[in-house]
Amino acid sequence: MKKFPIFATIAGLALLLGACGQAFAPTLAYPRGAVEPSFGGAADQGVAPMEAPSVSGEVGGPNSAYSPGSAPVERIVIQTGSLTIVVADPAARVTQIRAMAEGMGGYVVSSYVYKTAYGIQGLTADQATITVRVPADRLDEALAKIKEGASEVRSENVSGEDVTQQYTDLQSRLRNLEAAEAQLQEIMKGATKTEDVLAVYNQLVQVRGEIESVKGQIQYYSESAAMSAVTVELIPDEAAQPIETGAWDPNGVVKNAIEALIRALQWLAGAAIWIVLYILPVALLAIGLPVLILVLIIRAIRRSRVSKPKTDA
Repeated sequence: MKKFPIFATIAGLALLLGACGQAFAPTLAYPRGAVEPSFGGAADQGVAPMEAPSVSGEVGGPNSAYSPGSAPVERIVIQTGSLTIVVADPAARVTQIRAMAEGMGGYVVSSYVYKTAYGIQGLTADQATITVRVPADRLDEALAKIKEGASEVRSENVSGEDVTQQYTDLQSRLRNLEAAEAQLQEIMKGATKTEDVLAVYNQLVQVRGEIESVKGQIQYYSESAAMSAVTVELIPDEAAQPIETGAWDPNGVVKNAIEALIRALQWLAGAAIWIVLYILPVALLAIGLPVLILVLIIRAIRRSRVSKPKTDA
């Protein structure tokens, strides 16, 4: 095979793949409140993408790209739920929710139990948050079981995101990439020069990387549609109890104020008595006596000088 046709073919395929990537590549954004599922490594092993469990038509068929004029298909919806409930023992309830999810064929995504202080007394109690995934067709059943025995349901929310368009676009893009991969493999078989082989190999590496990326996105949508995420916040009963305050009695407040005033006046009167009868005399003696002694000494010295007789020279 000549060098020019090989490079021309590779360039044409590259332009085609670029155009397909821009036309069909949806942005993978996890829905609000959704939790990223555990894929189990299927995409890394080159496993064919999982079919969405809620699709009854041939979404991945040759003519199944979603458009207003195409045959109607069952919608692919990713459902998520969230609850805030008040329970007696959050830590024990987390264990129950874990067992419920596993019994339904689901699993625990995350679980967190921690101590929190409540009230002016600083009492501590367990509080918890757990996120599980359960089969989408049993979401309502799971929510009902989680609410059983709760003292109060503070909030409950169920939301869904329709990803039919993204799913079918990804399927179309996957078919185009796999067709390009097959063409590149045919070109590789006929390449004889080293530079031709390297050029085709680089294109194959790029295409295969895009194929694995698209398969991963398809698998995310499939598993998210099959397994709904439920996030539960568990609040202990201690935190839900109202703040208790004693009854306010104005007469009692007045009585306490008068008693406090009398005690203050008594203290002031007692302090004045101590000042007049004890502190002041002691202060006068401590200060006045040394001054009196000093004055007497000075007067004695002056008298001695005056009474001393003068001697003639």
